[in-house]
Amino acid sequence: METKQTTSAASCVSGQGSLPGSCGSLAFPYVPMQGTDPVRYSRMEALQTGTLFPGLDLPFKEAIQAKTKLANTALVELMALDFAIDELGLYLVTHSQDQEALQLYWSYINLAKEGREKYQKLYGPLLQTDLTPDEGFAWLKDPWPWDEGGNS
Repeated sequence: METKQTTSAASCVSGQGSLPGSCGSLAFPYVPMQGTDPVRYSRMEALQTGTLFPGLDLPFKEAIQAKTKLANTALVELMALDFAIDELGLYLVTHSQDQEALQLYWSYINLAKEGREKYQKLYGPLLQTDLTPDEGFAWLKDPWPWDEGGNS
């Protein structure tokens, strides 16, 4: 009968972690500082990729991207805009002088605001905080979007 040797983290030397069957070096993650005016993905590509900037792509993301195809709906477009706004906001923290990125940031904010207003007129509130006192507390009126006749 064969016995399998198992290696625990406790038996690995300092600077190593446990891997199945052996020890391995610990990883030190590093994200390079972005230059000014980096290449950007479109909003939809950014949402699918997990970053607005191709230079920050992680190698494993390509496999995930191939499996993650999002429908082109009004809600997905709002998600893509919000994602791009967050990414640009993070970029602008370290690149506050990048006027092109700043203009794009504000244009995406305006597009998202307009998109939310249009979406809510067609489908109802996106958030509980979007309800007004006049409407009471009715999240959506019947029929709900998934009910027969909803969103028609």
